[in-house]
Amino acid sequence: MHSWLKEVVTALLMWEARLVLKKYKPRIIAVTGNAGKTSTKDAIFAALSGSVHVRKSDKSFNSEIGVPLTVLGCKNAWSSPMGWLKNLASGLGLIIFTRDYPSWLVLEVGADKPGDISRLAKMIRPDIAVITSIPDVPVHVEFFPSPDDLAKEKRELAVHMKSSGTLVINGDEPRTQAVHKEFEERAVSYGFEGHNDYRASSDSYAYVDGTVQGLEFRMHRKGAPDAVPVVILGALGRPRIYSALAALVVADKVGVSEARAVQGLAAWSPPPGRMRIVRGLKGALIIDDTYNSSPLAAKAALDTLIDLPKAKKRIAVLGDMLELGKFSVEAHKEMGKKAAECATHLVTIGFRARAIAESAMDNGMSEKKIRQYEHGEAARAGKELESDMGPGTVVLVKGSQSMRMERTVLEIMAEPDRAAELLVRQEEEWIAR
Repeated sequence: MHSWLKEVVTALLMWEARLVLKKYKPRIIAVTGNAGKTSTKDAIFAALSGSVHVRKSDKSFNSEIGVPLTVLGCKNAWSSPMGWLKNLASGLGLIIFTRDYPSWLVLEVGADKPGDISRLAKMIRPDIAVITSIPDVPVHVEFFPSPDDLAKEKRELAVHMKSSGTLVINGDEPRTQAVHKEFEERAVSYGFEGHNDYRASSDSYAYVDGTVQGLEFRMHRKGAPDAVPVVILGALGRPRIYSALAALVVADKVGVSEARAVQGLAAWSPPPGRMRIVRGLKGALIIDDTYNSSPLAAKAALDTLIDLPKAKKRIAVLGDMLELGKFSVEAHKEMGKKAAECATHLVTIGFRARAIAESAMDNGMSEKKIRQYEHGEAARAGKELESDMGPGTVVLVKGSQSMRMERTVLEIMAEPDRAAELLVRQEEEWIAR
């Protein structure tokens, strides 16, 4: 879509979305943060579904186009002018006629540049604002003067809550703790640390027929006499537990019982490319974390790789982490150090990821156990990785969106005919790129 046409369409979608929100008055749950937004949004939807009439953002619709599309209940028309006209016509239909409309919306809100969240938050005025994570080196930081400035942008979601609104926030990080303190009277925290209002403990792996299939933990709520057991299947990593915790908090605030929320999370299907468990060739296990990458998320993924029991060979396939600005070189070096601790073998893709390989060698990993590929060689890396796979092999695949790391997974997965179902970016528009 031409830039001028995109601006016109965006302005019209925003205008229609404002009118729809004013007419139908749905209650809004808005999710932001620098990691875990989509998984948390999906977990909240799973916990609420079946108890309230709810709609969620499709995939990662979190921009000035994505949020209005969710409000209007429309799909991304990509480069189709006719598709965008149909979306605008659908929005007008909601405004002119009275339709069945959800009582709750779960909206993901992102920030690529200063002012993004503020503009969207002023439009949606959330009843519940969820802030998932604001790490020291967040993704998108290259568009902000500093990580603190990006944290202030995320904080705008809480600033523009309704006066009766509730802030649900990760209580385990210094920057999120600072935001919690500022909105203390209306804030509820979740995490693993003891001071949180909702706390996870006893996290471990969930097994089905002797194979790891997910996670289980216990949720403690301040003032409640008993802990609640929670099982989440299909994906791994502590970030998934954080998402489930946030969903349980939101469900409680909405008025959904713990039993119904836990039941919903047990049936929660993980989104593609987010620590998803995928069967690999020759009996190997793939941890598919190819949706995007950041230092915090990559570290968590590597922690999961080393923590997996019964793994005889642990292969980390790591691509460039983008949008880190001046923090890029050091962040990739830190990832190399972490990879040397967590993986037995390392594959890097992209010129930034060369720093991962160099740092891994500097920290004791043998050069013989490292392969390096250029940008655009994700598929080749997967093809050449097949010979290293077998029972007891666990392969973690992670990189930023434009690295197209899902192409690596496609080459080593046991069921490539299910790629459209299991992998991220399988739409025709993405495949053609």
